[in-house]
Amino acid sequence: MPSPETERSFVDTREGRFGLVTTRAHDGAHTRDRLVYLHGFPDQPETSQPLFDALAARGVTTYAPFLRGYAPSPLRGPFSLEQLTKDVLAIIDAIPELGPDARVPVLGHDWGAVITYGLAAAAPERIASAVTMAVPHPLRFLRALATPAQLRRSWYMLFFQAPFVPERALAARDFALVDRLWRDWSPGYSLPESLRAKLHETFAESGPAPLEYYRAMTRPVLPALSRLRGPLAAKITVATLHMQGARDGCIGAESCEGADRYFAGEFAMQILDDTGHFVAHERPELVADRAVSWIRSHPSR
Repeated sequence: MPSPETERSFVDTREGRFGLVTTRAHDGAHTRDRLVYLHGFPDQPETSQPLFDALAARGVTTYAPFLRGYAPSPLRGPFSLEQLTKDVLAIIDAIPELGPDARVPVLGHDWGAVITYGLAAAAPERIASAVTMAVPHPLRFLRALATPAQLRRSWYMLFFQAPFVPERALAARDFALVDRLWRDWSPGYSLPESLRAKLHETFAESGPAPLEYYRAMTRPVLPALSRLRGPLAAKITVATLHMQGARDGCIGAESCEGADRYFAGEFAMQILDDTGHFVAHERPELVADRAVSWIRSHPSR
């Protein structure tokens, strides 16, 4: 169940109407920061409620939108990094407590991390600091994707390129494929049943839209690569902390080595022992501590 400080609402933006989960600082905690959280695949914001509660206990109010492709947000594309970045900037602009002049910290996991890199590269004046989890800088990941070990881990990305079959496979047997990815990517971790039910509900309402992120990466190949490289061509100047699970079954920790070459600003990387892909879900208190420390050492100007 959500905490008493959490509300689910909508925010109307120039890019469409997006679902939003807002978790405010607990009673008695002084609100010092506001943070935007971006979820990944196969996920949605509400599964991260333990993290939001941990942040709220530390005086941080978190705004977590349902990204494009995830009900109740728009289910139609485009799903390019450029569009996803525009979506988040529009959401920030439309949240009354933030607004068009806001410069806020962003915490992103998986695809949310990819979008965070895109935001930091395209609009550094809007991002106070960045914390990313589970996915290194996309250009570093593309290099890692050429290795046999990472290619094996990324089988699902190739599978999702096929027509029709992935949509059916994703929904089959009460979203058994979604549950399998969680098990494979975070060995030994089980999402609490109430949160798992919310996750399944989101995918039931979203249809094939979450798969379109992966298809937009490759279709057609050369323009797709240009759309990815273009927003990330400049080195990132926003102070960025990256956290990677040592037991990540989706993206190996070795795929992060050398990622600092894509940053001109402060960059730090932390490998978390005994942690898989769903970093914040497995270790919400630790992630909250490290994220709060990072954003408070790089305050908005």
